[in-house]
Amino acid sequence: MRSFAFSLLAALSLVLSAPAGALEVSLAADGAQLTGKVLRFKVTTEGLEAGETATARVLLDGREVSQPGGLSISSGEQTVALSDLAISSGRHTVVLHLTTSNGASAEAETTLRAIPGWLSATPPLVAILLALVFKDVLLALFSGVFLGAMILVGWNPIAAFARTGDQFIVPAFADISHVQIIVFSTLLGGMVGVISKSGGTHGIVEWLSPHATTARRGQIATWLMGILVFFDDYANSLIVGNTMRPITDRLKISREKLAYIVDSTAAPIASLIPISTWVGFEVGLIAGAFKSLDLPFNGYQVFIASIPYRFYPLFALVLGLTIAMSRRDFGPMLAAERRAAATGAVLADGDTPLADFTKGGLMPRDEVPKRAINAFIPIGVVVVVTLAGLYASGAAGLDRAQFPTLFKWVQEVLSNADSYNTLVWASMAGLIGAVALPVVQRIMPLKEALEGMLEGFKTMLLAIVVLILAWSVAEVCTQLHTTDFIVAMTENVLSPRLLPALVFVISAVVAFATGSSWSTMAILMPLVISLAHGLSTAAGSGTESAAFYTLMVGTISSVLAGSVWGDHCSPISDTTILSSMASGCDHIAHVRTQLPYAVGLGILGLLIGDLPTAYGMPVWVSLVVGSAAIVGAVLWLGKRIDDSPAATASG
Repeated sequence: MRSFAFSLLAALSLVLSAPAGALEVSLAADGAQLTGKVLRFKVTTEGLEAGETATARVLLDGREVSQPGGLSISSGEQTVALSDLAISSGRHTVVLHLTTSNGASAEAETTLRAIPGWLSATPPLVAILLALVFKDVLLALFSGVFLGAMILVGWNPIAAFARTGDQFIVPAFADISHVQIIVFSTLLGGMVGVISKSGGTHGIVEWLSPHATTARRGQIATWLMGILVFFDDYANSLIVGNTMRPITDRLKISREKLAYIVDSTAAPIASLIPISTWVGFEVGLIAGAFKSLDLPFNGYQVFIASIPYRFYPLFALVLGLTIAMSRRDFGPMLAAERRAAATGAVLADGDTPLADFTKGGLMPRDEVPKRAINAFIPIGVVVVVTLAGLYASGAAGLDRAQFPTLFKWVQEVLSNADSYNTLVWASMAGLIGAVALPVVQRIMPLKEALEGMLEGFKTMLLAIVVLILAWSVAEVCTQLHTTDFIVAMTENVLSPRLLPALVFVISAVVAFATGSSWSTMAILMPLVISLAHGLSTAAGSGTESAAFYTLMVGTISSVLAGSVWGDHCSPISDTTILSSMASGCDHIAHVRTQLPYAVGLGILGLLIGDLPTAYGMPVWVSLVVGSAAIVGAVLWLGKRIDDSPAATASG
């Protein structure tokens, strides 16, 4: 008994004498490394006091790596980037040794794998090419994710198959914003299902029939609705597409044209309007970069000043209205419109819509009254709750007295608003309204309304799977540092006057490859603002000069415009997918018919906008000339659709 007590006391004394908060460190690979000059890895430390740092020594394959000014590590998790290195393809061993001021030390080791930069761009490119060639977006996206996993695990197909599921597809659900988008889309699909089942969709058609009597009027009405729902691109796509689809179908407007009008108004208008769910994100990125560089500019004022320089989204709105009013098209869109006008086939043979709300389970019974109010009220509820939710979540904690003007107050509210939760609230409220209306009117029993809701849920399944795979491709690009490679390809192009055009191209390529405009803006905005500042300083332009301000505004606008262009064109973009889904269009058909218009506008924005304004042309001249060029090109190159009543139901 004495020996046991003695042993217990000895053990306790060792525990009590051990230093509290012993220093610990661990290393992990930050995705794949790109061959070249930068090495990244993740460091997690424990045992450091708040504000305390440890001196770090890094050994790469047994050779100590020195950094200007040394390297310090703080407590918690952080990503360390070491520059001015020569990293070759293959596996590398990294050892990190930490030492604190009181003599405590810790060491960790990990193995990293470096790949050629061009290899990092292959997964998104393969996904895009397969989607365009085979017209199967699921196969294309899964192939892109699988290829990325193969690269990351060293070309082991079995391990890559496992990582595709547990490292990319499943974690796509871990992002709360992704879950919110899925819930919002599903609930809105259920709402549309109930509206269709209760006769509300048919009621809209009958109500608008005396007004939308021609295909021209139908397209103009769709474009105007896209402008009016300016506060969020997701809500825009789903509301406008679902509302106008039965109208455009009746007028023999192709689903490809509907998807194009929806897509060309959703993100462009949301990115431009100073009061939308995009504003807080965009202004935050700009202001954060200014603060880090100690630049004397106001982020919101620069955001406003950049609007006239965002040539692509502005020209996209002009082109959409011009095509709608002229009823002229060219390229694959012309073929789609002529098919619909001549045969009434709004979808081509073999096309599969991402969501189909015309299935038998969603059609109303013959005796059900067709009342437009049963569609307008739920849609109105979604709009009102969205606006109210944006205000409520954004105004919380703000003092109205601190903002002298109403406009500044609204801008600040929307900058702080929780847009994702707001969309979930709005879709829930809209669904409840859609179910309650036909039940209260005794058009159908609750059970039948809920059946319509479930059928609406089912129609969203394909689109949700596509969204999940698209997010997985984006995560592959993150782990392969695809953006770093794209940016590095252009690092030697340093002419200040060419910077806005160059930044537009880089932003467009990154957004097209990753399918995300917001990720592109977040990655590139700090980099290009710093680059514009450095180039202007090197050229002798001070921060107070007009030349510096013009270059800064032009560069920032190019990031915002290029991100919208890539997001607009990419088949793996969530807004492109949502536009296809809400319009009931085959996704690849939407991308294929939209691409010629978007590419042409991108080139026009570069040649008439970014380059001339960088050399001194007034921005209003570029806007006027560009808009005139768009109208002229449509009237000159575009071919008219047969507008005879026999072909297009009176226009």
